[in-house]
Amino acid sequence: MAGREDTLPGLMLRNAEVRGDKPAMREKDLGIWRTYSWSDYAKEVEAFALGLSAIGFGQGDKLVVIGDNRPRLYWAQIAAQSLGGAAVPVYQDSIAEELAFVLADADTKVVVAEDQEQIDKVLSIQDQLQSLTWLIYDDSRGMAHYDNPNLKSFVEVQETGRASSVAGSGGFAKMVDALDTDDVAVMSYTSGTTGKPKGVMLSHGNLIFAAKTFCSVEDVRESDDFISYLPMAWVGESMYGMALSLMVGCSCNCPEAPETLERDLRELGPTGFIASPRGWETILSQLQVRGNDTTGLKRWVYDTFRASAVKAENAKAEGRSGGLGGTLLRGLGEFLVYGPVRDQLGLRRARWCYTGGAPLGHDTFRFFRAFGINLKQFYGSTEVSGIVSVQRDNNVNPVTVGPPCAGIDVKMGDKGEILVKSPGVFKGYYKREDATAEAFTDDGYFRTGDAGVLDGDLTVIDRAKDVGSMADGTAYAPQFIESKLKFSAFISEAVSFGDGRDFVSVMIAIDPNTVGNWAEKNAITFTNYGDLSQKPQVRELIAKEIALVNTSLPTAVRVKRFLLLAKDLDADDAEVTRTRKVRRAFIAERYAPVIQAFYSNDTEVDLRTEVTFEDGRRSHVDARLLIQDAA
Repeated sequence: MAGREDTLPGLMLRNAEVRGDKPAMREKDLGIWRTYSWSDYAKEVEAFALGLSAIGFGQGDKLVVIGDNRPRLYWAQIAAQSLGGAAVPVYQDSIAEELAFVLADADTKVVVAEDQEQIDKVLSIQDQLQSLTWLIYDDSRGMAHYDNPNLKSFVEVQETGRASSVAGSGGFAKMVDALDTDDVAVMSYTSGTTGKPKGVMLSHGNLIFAAKTFCSVEDVRESDDFISYLPMAWVGESMYGMALSLMVGCSCNCPEAPETLERDLRELGPTGFIASPRGWETILSQLQVRGNDTTGLKRWVYDTFRASAVKAENAKAEGRSGGLGGTLLRGLGEFLVYGPVRDQLGLRRARWCYTGGAPLGHDTFRFFRAFGINLKQFYGSTEVSGIVSVQRDNNVNPVTVGPPCAGIDVKMGDKGEILVKSPGVFKGYYKREDATAEAFTDDGYFRTGDAGVLDGDLTVIDRAKDVGSMADGTAYAPQFIESKLKFSAFISEAVSFGDGRDFVSVMIAIDPNTVGNWAEKNAITFTNYGDLSQKPQVRELIAKEIALVNTSLPTAVRVKRFLLLAKDLDADDAEVTRTRKVRRAFIAERYAPVIQAFYSNDTEVDLRTEVTFEDGRRSHVDARLLIQDAA
């Protein structure tokens, strides 16, 4: 039997007792923020948990949640855990085929979906889900005409729970107190960069250790406000958005919709903020577009103080003083540019911001720090509950990810692979004893699959299997080159090739918004993404961006040849994961004609690529792509 602070539902009950009136969650709906206290939170979870119990959910069962971040989807996860079951959050933009695999592999008993769209997706694959018993929806809009005996609303289940003989008797608290800290709380599926996703079993103890570890190195307060917008399927959201909030008692805030995130972020002004590298790159692109759209004095002021800030940040990183002039410029820039930019981003109150999950380009990292955003890096993975190392305020370096946290043992294995042992390491892969055994060394360290260097601070180079060398023996790490390229506002994705080759070549996916905006300003007409990407002026634009990046790369790994794709890389097409990690083996196979053309000195290549629509239908795009030499 665990104590109140040893399980996630236990922490919820503790919060209801000691800080019952304080805000636990907010949800924006129809333009209005609605607040739920910790007392409200516990009552909602209890009602749903008792309703789940009444319809047959219990110990060891799996409950899947799918949809945007909504309080009821968080409550459903805690309710499942309260009954000894496990929550399985999945990506809301998963196509039916991906969803079918995860739901079947997890032996899903109950699905809690946000709305009609997600319900329809599950119904389309229901015949593949032998263990699925109930489908529960949150938003009732569009659901009135459905006639399915396995379909219930969230409200119906709660009403069943409130009518239960256990309700209000203290029986729910006894259920929670009977939980064990080693029980599986969350089953988070891997991104599947090298094959089918695997279910990572994380216990209450794993996630609580991770939350405590983060609090030991960061200033997290009960009064803090987080914005809950990251996919619930990402382990970072399970740890930071759920476990950390429950442990500290701070509040999570759900935006109205993904489309309103920018506005809701400005309204809320979170005190802590986490975004993926792709998220920070997108924010930077938007800032650069806005800066380029201004004219006259405004443009001069922005460009001048941006350059000054970056110069000062680089000097600070190198241990040099910016001098009196730099200090004066910094003060004036804070008033004219940096403060207003942070305010526009909704980060004026943010004491700390983080990026993780993949490398962030050094230039992007320094840009945000130069504007007064306390951006830091952490390193972790799904199997280690999301945390291994965290940067400290007094030691921020774009090259490293900080020192390993206390209680986390890190050492380097063969070929520089990062090995980890800690109480946060997962219990194993669900139904995959073979994969679990392969994931650990003989002395019990988890093999992260990442290559790195440990010298006080940890430096992550790339995925170990992706690190190679050029034909002349020069080390080649594709992510290092790709991160530098994606600093450009005009480049959405980049995939580089060079292992065992005489030179580096790159496939580029342009950013349709920034490049489209640039094209309109330069009176260049286009019809769609494919047409825009193949314009000679666009190729020249990207050539200049690559040439600029080449000046900061070692000679041996400078980009020599490039090609602009006729479509962006898409998770629906299995080219990248839902977290935007490149599936390199799949890319190498699908784009084999391009790679061959790069190294055969061809100047063009005919390419047919498959396109998958949201409903699972497939089509293809035919294009003749030009290959260009880079300066």
